[in-house]
Amino acid sequence: MQDEIIFNIDVMLAKRKMTVTELADKVGITLANMSILKTGKAKAIKVSTLTRLCAALDCQPGDILEFRRGDAEASDE
Repeated sequence: MQDEIIFNIDVMLAKRKMTVTELADKVGITLANMSILKTGKAKAIKVSTLTRLCAALDCQPGDILEFRRGDAEASDE
């Protein structure tokens, strides 16, 4: 297992009592792209998109993003 970044958008949506569709509209991205972020399948995210996510959810980047370390055996070091 590799190191990964986990998107906790579901948690923030629940705390804010907001739907995925509402969030996508506020952030200005398609529902399909929001689903990619929400499921953690995104390979990258623009800082401007992260900024709009934080503004829409009234949170800090650390509330949305979580770093998870994989197994030490999978490390290249």
